[in-house]
Amino acid sequence: MSIWGNLVGGFIGFSFAGPIGALLGSIIGGKISSARRGGFHKSFAQSQQIFVISLVILTAKLAKADGQVSKEELIAIKHKLKIPDNEIDQVGKIFNKAKEDSLGYEQYAQQIAQIYRNNSAVLDEVINILFYIAEADGKVSDSEQIMIKNIARIFGLTDMQFEGIKESRKGSDKLNPYIVLGCSSNDNFATIRKRYLQLSKEHHPDALIGKGVPKEVIEESKKKMRAINSAFDKIEKMQAS
Repeated sequence: MSIWGNLVGGFIGFSFAGPIGALLGSIIGGKISSARRGGFHKSFAQSQQIFVISLVILTAKLAKADGQVSKEELIAIKHKLKIPDNEIDQVGKIFNKAKEDSLGYEQYAQQIAQIYRNNSAVLDEVINILFYIAEADGKVSDSEQIMIKNIARIFGLTDMQFEGIKESRKGSDKLNPYIVLGCSSNDNFATIRKRYLQLSKEHHPDALIGKGVPKEVIEESKKKMRAINSAFDKIEKMQAS
């Protein structure tokens, strides 16, 4: 079953506060309970739904960052998030509501950071996908890059982590392996290998799926994993030469 099925309706009767809950409530035409403001309990399916709804909201805000929503960006959003034709209307409701509402992206990013506060690799993946969307029209604009970097900071990611995500978007022949792995050329090989093993464990697609990243949006995670492997291979060859 697709994660997109009954995406909005699945939250009826579910305790969900904050700007995301308010946005969904306005679409449903009612109010999503916010009785448990100290936290909420979610099933694995709901965790996946929260992830994709978070992506739709942030991509709506990102699409406006450079002052226009290009056809290429809209196509990329549909393809990247693997939104089936029969679900595009309800996803479009979330996208348009987020694009038009008066809240800035910062408040949504803060709530998403709170939801995934113990899963930095998931937040890392949100930034990775935002770059993918921004690249859709051929170039990441300055305003888009500023917004993505601000979201990364709200998520609690370091500048080194942000630069690693951005660098991993390059082709394997162009990337700086030390930036991808978040280490220095002055680090000894044991330190670099430890960092590589840590990233490999955190960003393995199976690990991300286990943390609530839906299979429908895991392709960019696989590319990130390939970049991590390629970076370590390059360093290993340099060390051996």
